[in-house]
Amino acid sequence: IVIKYGGAAMLNNELKEAVFRDIALLSSVGVKIIVVHGGGPEINIWLDKLNISSEFRDGLRVTDSKTMDVVEMVLIGRVNKQIVHGINQIGALAVGLSGIDGKLIEGRKFDSSSHGHVGDVSNVNADLLEPLLSKGYVPVISSVASTENGKSLNINADTVAGELAASLQAEKLILLTDTPGVLRKKGDITTLIRELGFSEARQLIKEGVVDGGMTPKTECCIRALAQGVSAAHIIDGRVPHALLLEIFTDTGIGTMFTGRN
Repeated sequence: IVIKYGGAAMLNNELKEAVFRDIALLSSVGVKIIVVHGGGPEINIWLDKLNISSEFRDGLRVTDSKTMDVVEMVLIGRVNKQIVHGINQIGALAVGLSGIDGKLIEGRKFDSSSHGHVGDVSNVNADLLEPLLSKGYVPVISSVASTENGKSLNINADTVAGELAASLQAEKLILLTDTPGVLRKKGDITTLIRELGFSEARQLIKEGVVDGGMTPKTECCIRALAQGVSAAHIIDGRVPHALLLEIFTDTGIGTMFTGRN
């Protein structure tokens, strides 16, 4: 299972501990877990401290050289180790990595230079993870990648999680978010769509039912399924033990994407 960890579950201590406990429990019963994370709020805090202005374009952080230094420092040196420490404290064994380690995640810059050091995944070298997973470790991966010429890239954590899941032919891709899932009517939780196939998901994007920040998450799920992932889920990380509720209950709590049309 590949879990993209983010949103309120990273900021609230109780939710954070619940996620770490879920991961530790799943690992203890033999489920192979990989955690992928970003860390936008923490990056914002450090950019402010260092008096570096921050700009977003098309929902992505414009990342110049100074900002990239901060992104690496915060994601690899701070957020990653906090997550590793938190999981280890619960009793599982986590190992911190970035996409740069062992060329785990190779990236390419977007064609337009307007976003700076931001790009997409060009290759995944998942062989690095197999020995760790086989020994029961939980790899925790920050969404910093390297280009062919060794430059660091800031890549959306949902994208990294989706491509990793595809490379490993994962059973599940789970995106922890600050929304209940895909809603047919914005703001109305009673319109939560429990299950979505390929065609319907694409149609909802086309109709604008899925828009804003949910669009890249939905597209990420569709891409992962198209590349062989068995199921993809968008769930509400603000609900304590959301992971266990999604995996071990019949109804789940979010939206599950399946390969059916």
